[in-house]
Amino acid sequence: MTAQHACDLTDLDPGEALRLELDGPDGAPLPVAVVRDEEGDYHAISDVCSHGQVSLSDGEVEGRTIECWLHGSTFDLATGRPLSLPATQPVPVYPVTLDGDHVLVDVDVTAAVG
Repeated sequence: MTAQHACDLTDLDPGEALRLELDGPDGAPLPVAVVRDEEGDYHAISDVCSHGQVSLSDGEVEGRTIECWLHGSTFDLATGRPLSLPATQPVPVYPVTLDGDHVLVDVDVTAAVG
């Protein structure tokens, strides 16, 4: 599979996140959060918190991080690494490509680091 159209550049303002379900590597829907950080850069990260199993896209974006709304864990948008407890496991991040006005995400490749 290749990168999939996730949204358009104009769908997100800086500091916003959007929950999507993209086609996963096995064909099943995969929850992904496309996030535009406060500096205007786009990121794609699993939309499932590694601690509370809730949607990260419902959380607050601050700088280049996103905070889980349920227990307050903060994740680095570039690496998926948890920056605060209670989460201790990273979440997958996916490569983002900008093509004209489109944001493309490749969910076949993950780059989470712990």
